[in-house]
Formats: sequence, structure tokens, C-alpha cells
Amino acid sequence: MGGNETVASFDNQKYVSMQTQKIKERIAALGNKLYLEFGGKLFDDLHAARVLPGYDPNCKIKLMLAMKDITEIIMCVSAIALEKNKIRADFGITYDADAIRLIGKLKHLDIKINSVVITQYTGQQTADIFKRKLNNMGYRVYLHCPTKGYPTEVDTVIS
Repeated sequence: MGGNETVASFDNQKYVSMQTQKIKERIAALGNKLYLEFGGKLFDDLHAARVLPGYDPNCKIKLMLAMKDITEIIMCVSAIALEKNKIRADFGITYDADAIRLIGKLKHLDIKINSVVITQYTGQQTADIFKRKLNNMGYRVYLHCPTKGYPTEVDTVIS
């Protein structure tokens, strides 16, 4: 860019408004139940903010807040990440600590947390410890084992 060009800024308010409308339309069309996966970070999505000029790092949670009367969260955490003690690079905290941090933030915003799913579970001790901790906090926790053939054996995966 030469200096006189302007960069269009991401319109967070328009995004939340349009997404809320479209999601509610899909919910109504599908019998009042719709599961959505939010990729990336719900809070503090600093990567998206870097690549989309004007993007609010908390835009996804604002979308959820716009629908909090009909929203509940099923949070997923990888047992592999727990076992490896994986660190969230932008905050320097482990994935289990980040999940608990997110649960606290969601609870503070009055967004219902249905349950936590520990994915890729194959008996990892760290996952068992995390499950007990969440159960002691009053949360339902489910263990999800790897799906045989995922993602390449489509017929097996969807059977």
C-alpha cells in the first residue's frame, strides 16, 4: 500500500447481528436444536485480531452473549494436550488451566455450560485427574475415545 489507501475495518457489530439472525433462522428450520463448533478462541482471539483489521478479539463471545438465552456450551479439551502439558502460547498457561479459566469467564457472563468433553481419550492419567477436578467443581464430564479410521475412512466414521 502506498499510504493513501484505507483498509476497511472488520465490522464486529454487523457480524454479530447477521450471524445471530442466520443462526436463529437455522435453529428454527432444524427443530430448535443446532450444534455449532466455534474454532479458535472464544475469548482473546489475538490471532484473528492480527489478521482481520478491526476484529474484536472477543467477537465470538459477543455472538454467544447475543444468544445466551438459547445457548449452552459443550467445551472440548484434548486428552493428548493434557497429557503433553501443552501450553497456550499467548497466555503461557496449560490447556487444563485455560479450560477452567474459560469456564469461570462463561459462568460470570451467565452462559450455561452443559458439560466438558475430554477428546482423544485413551486412558491418560492427566485426563482422569482433570475429569475428577471438573466433577468436583460440579460439571458433567464425558470421555470421547478416538474414532477408528478418522478422518480418512469416511464410511467407517459416519457409520
